[in-house]
Amino acid sequence: MLFGRKKKNMSEQDINNQQQAPQAAEQPAAAQAPEDLQKQVEKLQHENKDLTDKYQRLAADYANYQKRVPRQITDSVEYEKRGIIKTLLPTLDNFGHALAGAKTAQGTEALQSVIQGIQFLYDHFFDALKAHGVEKIVSAGQPFEPGKHEALMQKCDPEKPDNIVLEELQSGFALNGQVLRPAKVVVNKLPSQPEPAEEETTDVETNDTEVQEP
Repeated sequence: MLFGRKKKNMSEQDINNQQQAPQAAEQPAAAQAPEDLQKQVEKLQHENKDLTDKYQRLAADYANYQKRVPRQITDSVEYEKRGIIKTLLPTLDNFGHALAGAKTAQGTEALQSVIQGIQFLYDHFFDALKAHGVEKIVSAGQPFEPGKHEALMQKCDPEKPDNIVLEELQSGFALNGQVLRPAKVVVNKLPSQPEPAEEETTDVETNDTEVQEP
């Protein structure tokens, strides 16, 4: 009886051990879940740190860009100004030479010498402007264009077409095809022709009667 009871107790113990065995096997898996979560948290924290660093570098680059661009624009404008002034300095030197020559000129050739000097200065100055893309607007004999011309006066020349520029009072200039200053001109304006009146038709009644011979 004791042996049987002991055997029975052992079998119950074995049964309990068998029931507890799956639970013991499940414990490592349950204990592993917090570790996975911890790894995921650490991974997200690392990615967040990388994104934050990239955002800070991008913000710093943009701030430097905002400071750099106005400075570059200012430097570019100053460079262009220096280039224009340098091209005009020889013209200023020529003005000095022309004035010195006009003071020492004598006789009938003095006036002609001054005129030639002024023409030389004008051509040299205009060549300096053309080097920077400045062009003179051709006006005389051309059709009037509001964008290029400014009409100061109107004249009537029957020998010229209507709306043609007769005279240029002040030259106009363009920079790289864009109008800097319109030319002030005199425009031809012919008198408007009156429209032909419509012919009025009237019915004329004739009182002629045929005369019958007797």
